[in-house]
Amino acid sequence: MATTGGRPDDSSTGHSNEVETLQREYEWLLKFEVNDIVEQLQGVIAECSKRFPLSIPGHHQTDARSDKFVMQNTIATSADQIKVVATLTGDSISHADITLRLPKHAQPSQRTIVQNDAQWKLQQIQDAGNHLMQAMNLLNPNRVGGKFEFISGQEVRNLMAAVMGCLGRGRACLVVPKKRTIEDIMQGRNMVPPLPNDVAVSFYVQSYKLVFAVYHVQKDSHGQQKFDVLQAECSVPWLSEALVLFTVALQLCQQLKDKVEVFNQFNDFVVPEKL
Repeated sequence: MATTGGRPDDSSTGHSNEVETLQREYEWLLKFEVNDIVEQLQGVIAECSKRFPLSIPGHHQTDARSDKFVMQNTIATSADQIKVVATLTGDSISHADITLRLPKHAQPSQRTIVQNDAQWKLQQIQDAGNHLMQAMNLLNPNRVGGKFEFISGQEVRNLMAAVMGCLGRGRACLVVPKKRTIEDIMQGRNMVPPLPNDVAVSFYVQSYKLVFAVYHVQKDSHGQQKFDVLQAECSVPWLSEALVLFTVALQLCQQLKDKVEVFNQFNDFVVPEKL
């Protein structure tokens, strides 16, 4: 006698089990693993922030570190054209002794000093620190227990995108100096004695280096403005450390985004209110 009906659909049962397993993994990710990675991220950003003169709520503000550098002329600048001994304190050149030799200038030998009472502000360092602080604030919401309570992957992706935006802008402040016109540079005359009106100098950061640039403004045979550029530079160890930490933090953010994206193909599970 023939029987009616058939065997249960094993494929549908298997698919249901797979979805349930993925759902549990997703819940675990959002409730526990995300917070573990966020904690790691907080640690990296906190470590990076120690390199900057930041005032962090709840933390004792230590004095800005001070380092003296003898800057080295670049390949395009001969050894005796620029001599600079600069002291970098936090986000400012607190002191610098500058000697220039400009053969094409009416006054070929010049010496000037940046003094402690008229420090040279390095806006790049201040801006990078501010972006770092913004990233830190995003990861330190006022919550009981200090934990995030995510219910969807989109929330995680949004948070990581915001944090990566802050970190990316902070890193870019150090790596890519803002372009300035020669007129803007010539306005920065906080040195004693002042340099001649046709000589401008600038301190700026480029990646892990402190750069000192000299611009000798001249007129060509047609009366058009031109200028000779001389440079000296030095490596700043703490800037190098900060850039590495910026990169590590960005990588952690991307890894967390990637983990969440794995579940995105399943229409973004939603974690129940009570797990």
